[in-house]
Amino acid sequence: MSYDPTSLPRAEVWVDAEERLGPLELWRHGLGQGGINPLPLPARVVEGVRRLRPRLVRVFLQEYFAVYPEHGRFDWGKLDPYMDALAQTGGKVVAAVTIKPRALFPAVDQAIWRPAEVGEWQQVVRELVTRYSAAKPIVTHWEIGNETDIGENGGCPYLIPDPDDYFEYYRMTTQPILEACPSAKVGGPAACWAENEPLPGLVRRCRESGVRLDFVSWHLYHDDPARHADGVAKAKAMLAGFPGRRPEMMVTEWSKSFDQVSVEELASHPRRAAGLAATIVALLDAGLDWSFYYHIWDQVFRPDDFAPFFSEPGRAMMMEHWNERPHRFGLFGVKEEVRPQYFVYQMLTRIGEERVAAGSAEGEVRVLAGTGQRATSALIVNFGLSASQDRVVGLRFRHLRKGHQRLVVYRVDATRRWSPDTMELVPIEQREVFVEREYRCQVYSPADSVALVRLEDAV
Repeated sequence: MSYDPTSLPRAEVWVDAEERLGPLELWRHGLGQGGINPLPLPARVVEGVRRLRPRLVRVFLQEYFAVYPEHGRFDWGKLDPYMDALAQTGGKVVAAVTIKPRALFPAVDQAIWRPAEVGEWQQVVRELVTRYSAAKPIVTHWEIGNETDIGENGGCPYLIPDPDDYFEYYRMTTQPILEACPSAKVGGPAACWAENEPLPGLVRRCRESGVRLDFVSWHLYHDDPARHADGVAKAKAMLAGFPGRRPEMMVTEWSKSFDQVSVEELASHPRRAAGLAATIVALLDAGLDWSFYYHIWDQVFRPDDFAPFFSEPGRAMMMEHWNERPHRFGLFGVKEEVRPQYFVYQMLTRIGEERVAAGSAEGEVRVLAGTGQRATSALIVNFGLSASQDRVVGLRFRHLRKGHQRLVVYRVDATRRWSPDTMELVPIEQREVFVEREYRCQVYSPADSVALVRLEDAV
């Protein structure tokens, strides 16, 4: 042991097992994938995601799938296996429509958003939706575009910052979606931030015209959990008074800030996992409807895939972002190696179905507690924005059922207490305990770590 626990600062955390706060729908915090190449998720990654039990997975439908290679002809040869692999995860799909068939967009120009023939474009979209929402019940949500406020800089071939133009594109594209599958959800615009046009303009125009808007979406790459929560507050204010049912709020891409340095050691640093967990707690507290961490599996960018629809500068940007200085955001690396962030999502599946009250005396130590699965659980996140420090957490459970229980502690930190082969966490502590109505224990909480403490019914 290279540290002296007796000299570490203490953080006091409490959990009240009887103060129920309602359903703890952590499945609302899901995953995203795609936008880099057309390779389907490999079997190991599919199995890993399936164990996390996602309800929704968000993906890009990029032009490299080439579903409409020429007038009047469809080819599903690349997209079918991609979508089938996603279906095997057990989740339904939020699909961002970013295809740009050469037959309808002969010039490679991100600023051209209107197809050469609107009716033909709508038929392409209708066939897409018929295949993946009606014939194959895979896609439940259709997101119109992706980061249209920045175009190719966001990895997709549409630059539509003007809200009037985007609204026309949105109406033109959602019409055939709803004709093919009236139960599908439609929304957008997957802007880079909650205040960026065309998002406010889309909300305003749908409010005024009655055009259907089931969800709004935006993105954020930032280390500060409070910044993520602020986006939710801004979206709530924007949607206040929306007639009828309020559109759902979706952060369809989020992650940490972009790093200026990209080395393999950073990809598995526990700080990434701790920041992820802290942000999920912040988004949950802010009242977000859905989030999608980007992304599941790191991939290789292949310039030839993008050549038919991306400019040369756009391809150079993608080369840098995914080949030369890759972001390494994935729960799985390029070689399918599992990363610490994966196990944060595994912890989320074990907290329980109902949230219970919990609190921390230290702002940099966050706690989320739940009950269910014959256990009371506390997720403890030690994450400071500028820097974190090792601590000992004093955890106090209140209003428990008296009797024998089993204390189990898991932790994501630099020691990597998990099996890379089975993709399962290994407990750092397991012991039988006898609890009164109140029970106290202490847990080592290293800087930039996530711990799950469970009091399970003894069998």
